[in-house]
Amino acid sequence: MSKEDLSQITSYLSFRLGDEVFALHVGKVQKILGMAEITEVPRAPRYMKGVINLRGNVLPVVDTRVKFGMTPTERTKTTSILVIEANISGEFVMLGILVDAVQAVLKIEKEDLLPPPSIGKQYRSDIISNMARVKEKFYIILNMDTVFSSDDQLNMNELMKAKEQINETTNQNQ
Repeated sequence: MSKEDLSQITSYLSFRLGDEVFALHVGKVQKILGMAEITEVPRAPRYMKGVINLRGNVLPVVDTRVKFGMTPTERTKTTSILVIEANISGEFVMLGILVDAVQAVLKIEKEDLLPPPSIGKQYRSDIISNMARVKEKFYIILNMDTVFSSDDQLNMNELMKAKEQINETTNQNQ
């Protein structure tokens, strides 16, 4: 699907990591899988959970909670693997990301998208493509290309500060 076609789609998949709910554009999601047997890869980064076999192809699986500086994902009935496509250093890569639960598909119109926050140089706000408010709830819309473009572990506390900052700004403007 072309970039122009993707920009016409207003659907986002929301998912939970811990107590927080994030979203990503459905154009990035290729498949939603239940938990599968993951084979560990020696000497991989801490957030790299391992690999799975997806229809004869090796798919790397990332523990998104670890990538965001949280405790590792625990296997539950709702734990899922989102198969996404990310542009990492100019190369399109399919990878699986572990999430605590898939929530819903949201319809978010362009006018409901807010710019990502700016909260200082120590925080990589480039991982947030937008913020969105849907039915009085805020969602952090992730830019999956930049989330996985470095080996840096992201700080969940900084993500939550960004969400609070957007919430305060929106409440002040009402």
